[in-house]
Amino acid sequence: MIQTPTLDNSAVDAVVAEHLAAVNAFDEAAIMATFADDALVNDAHREFWGAEAIRRWVAREMVGDRVSIEVTEVIDHHGQAVVRGRYDGDYDKTNLPDELILTNYFTVRDGKIVTLIVIRNTPAGY
Repeated sequence: MIQTPTLDNSAVDAVVAEHLAAVNAFDEAAIMATFADDALVNDAHREFWGAEAIRRWVAREMVGDRVSIEVTEVIDHHGQAVVRGRYDGDYDKTNLPDELILTNYFTVRDGKIVTLIVIRNTPAGY
């Protein structure tokens, strides 16, 4: 079972924790409830603007592919939640590492996610 990280009770941490729990429960409605109507998601260099585009992404690529996130690190960076985690699911894993670690950058306003950027970071070469 995937564990939701223990976060403090700030509005940012609360909605991020709700989002992660909803992703791991494959609950489309609960995931969507964490986003503002005009939110932006950037995943794999693709932009999804607004609730309808995000809902299609969630339905197909998160819930549809049964993506789960095992959180490995949570950082509060000046009010932005940076969450790293091991991803798994039924998505195409061709050319991906055995352990896929992605970083999620959450910006929250008024208790809702307004921006989520998902990146597979690589170490700097210097």
